[in-house]
Amino acid sequence: MKTIKKFGKTFGRTFGLAALFSATALAGAEAHVTFLDKQATQDSTILATLQLPHGCDGKATTEVRVKLPEGFVFAKPQPKAGWELEVIKGDYQKTYDNHGDKVKTGAVEIRWKNGNLSDDFYDTFVIQGKVSGVEAGTSLAFPVTQMCGDTVQAWDQVAKEGGDAHGLKSPAPLLKVVAGESHGHDHDDMAGMDMSGMAGVAAPAGETVKAGDLEISGGFAKAMLPGQPVGGGFFTVKNNGQTDDRLVSVTSPASGEVQIHEMETKDNVMRMRQLKDGIAIAAGETVKLEPGNLHLMFQKVKTPFKQGDTVPVTLTFEKAGKVDLVLQVLSAQGK
Repeated sequence: MKTIKKFGKTFGRTFGLAALFSATALAGAEAHVTFLDKQATQDSTILATLQLPHGCDGKATTEVRVKLPEGFVFAKPQPKAGWELEVIKGDYQKTYDNHGDKVKTGAVEIRWKNGNLSDDFYDTFVIQGKVSGVEAGTSLAFPVTQMCGDTVQAWDQVAKEGGDAHGLKSPAPLLKVVAGESHGHDHDDMAGMDMSGMAGVAAPAGETVKAGDLEISGGFAKAMLPGQPVGGGFFTVKNNGQTDDRLVSVTSPASGEVQIHEMETKDNVMRMRQLKDGIAIAAGETVKLEPGNLHLMFQKVKTPFKQGDTVPVTLTFEKAGKVDLVLQVLSAQGK
């Protein structure tokens, strides 16, 4: 029995060490920034989803920068709650066709800033874009800079042609382009996501709600795509009075939180930020919440918005008080 017990303890220690080494090796293998789906079909529009598995030596991640390769065009990042968003625009090396329009410039770098992702947690960062004019078998590299306060981790190494990427210490995430039918989403179906660079869409004629001197009209939301965690809402407010007012907050039973956001472009950089102080509605002025500008962002959506549905919201104004409004859910294109 003693011999058996001794063997059992030895086997247990050996098995435990083996399991530890195996887990360590697995953790090391998954420690890099990678794509959730590492393949993309030629000439398809996809959601390129980057996985961020950890911080920098135990520090929380506060900024993520992604450089976009030539051949990944018409890029639009997915906003993240608690993060500011910047889109750096520049010239493409080639000219690309976008539904008949010849496009020579677009997003060349995406930055999620001023966040706080603890080293204890994992998260994803999503960019919609089209793989265009890239030969099958090509691997597109997306260099990523992960910032944790003053600490910077660059995931930007690319193996030479024919080389082994597994030997790199800080490899850039790769997206391999393959031939065949598209397994991504059609560009038109995805164009309605509430992301940077979206062209404005006129709100449909709808019921006008009055509250004191304010008129709220043209309320609508856009249908959400599978896997899309946030929704966008839009409307117009006209102040017919002689006193300024302010939209202070918005709530909805359809989501856990509704934030008021603003997008602006300056020096080829598009930034999105939350307006915690709300939106001023000056006397005699009209303010439009529309794609690519001011908008509502629905966080923790309980049921994804579908075309034909409605989304009830309660707007709280500084002077006019609470106003109930119903947003019609249009297509992803806002039509």
